[in-house]
Amino acid sequence: MDLLPKLFGQIHVVTEVIEECAAGGMISVPDLRAVPWVIEIHPSQAITIGILLELDKGEKYTLQMAKELKADRVIIDEKIGRDVAEYLGLEVTGTLGILLKAKQNGWIESFTESANAMSDQGIHYNKTLIKKLAKVIGEN
Repeated sequence: MDLLPKLFGQIHVVTEVIEECAAGGMISVPDLRAVPWVIEIHPSQAITIGILLELDKGEKYTLQMAKELKADRVIIDEKIGRDVAEYLGLEVTGTLGILLKAKQNGWIESFTESANAMSDQGIHYNKTLIKKLAKVIGEN
């Protein structure tokens, strides 16, 4: 999480995602409402983009608000959410993209070790993809 403000400054997060994180899961996430660089966004209306109805609540509102606010990009890891975001014309990055940028900026020692550490915490990514991305930035 320390990388996010370095890369993006402030981050807008819809209430639904904040509530999903507060409910707990595989990894511990701090109270996002207490994080100074997180700006909570309250959706202004019901979902109006039909294709979003197939996504989970957090992704639905994230993508709708990104469109409404003309966001620079969205951070989504799930494949279907990424595909829908790209279909809607949004620029997408995910956790691995954040780790790549952090490595390129010298903020982490190793992309591969960071990705593996996330896997150790229960957040799994395709090993082949991790190796491919590591190779792109010169890690073997």
